[in-house]
Amino acid sequence: MSTEIKTVGAYEAKTHLASLLKQVARGKEVVITKRERPVARLVPIDSPRVKKEDVFRRIRAFHERHGLPDGETTKDLVNAGRRI
Repeated sequence: MSTEIKTVGAYEAKTHLASLLKQVARGKEVVITKRERPVARLVPIDSPRVKKEDVFRRIRAFHERHGLPDGETTKDLVNAGRRI
């Protein structure tokens, strides 16, 4: 299930809150921006939670598509990031 996302400015969100809430109740996600920067997200209260198994499955799939260079470990990358 892919969630449709709508982006609105803070003034528009304030002005049209009732309409936005109706859209959210129908499954649409609304991102509210202030000066073009995202600051909040309205999502349906009963939106499905991501299961841990799904997260791990997606991480493994990502790892299979984007493997590490030969001889490099995840720990090496973490340590290199800490030195930056």
